[in-house]
Amino acid sequence: MPRTATQNEAMRAATRSAIETAGVRVFARHGFAAANIRQIADEAGISVGSVYRHYASKEDLFDELLEQASTGLSAAATQLSSGGDPSDLIGGFTEVYLSDLAGEDGAAEFFMVINQGFTTDAPAGTARRLAVTQQTLWKAFAALVRRGQVEGRFVGGDPDRMTAYYFALLSGITTMRHALNDELAEPDVDLILRILTGGAER
Repeated sequence: MPRTATQNEAMRAATRSAIETAGVRVFARHGFAAANIRQIADEAGISVGSVYRHYASKEDLFDELLEQASTGLSAAATQLSSGGDPSDLIGGFTEVYLSDLAGEDGAAEFFMVINQGFTTDAPAGTARRLAVTQQTLWKAFAALVRRGQVEGRFVGGDPDRMTAYYFALLSGITTMRHALNDELAEPDVDLILRILTGGAER
């Protein structure tokens, strides 16, 4: 019995998802420059031709993954700009990030691919687009830090610099998680936030 249009679409979506998951793993493992479509196909357990039916090149796949990252960063920036309590918003953002990192769905690998996106401009303009979205997130975060300082929740200091240090810390933890896998225990949220609270717990 022939498959219905709905079944065919579901199969296409499943294959596309498998390719994207494989792409994240291969890009994180080998880096964009060294990765190739054959590796991605092998990781996904499908033929090279199946990959090309969905993505014309590894550049197109990489760009799609970074577009998904930009969407996620924009959503996070919107959440941080919602006008809620600075401690709660930053604490919640940190909890979600660390929870994703400790999970088994490849978040650490995906975050590594995002980091590659800032230095790999393929297709041209990809890195700039990602950087603009990241700056939106950082500005929203810095505004929360500034408001938390006014309210006496956070220690004094340049909010932009404190924001940069916070995200540098998350980036370092992500790299360690990717390199050490389960050997890295899930970090404590309050420990991360001490860069803002000066050691005081929430």
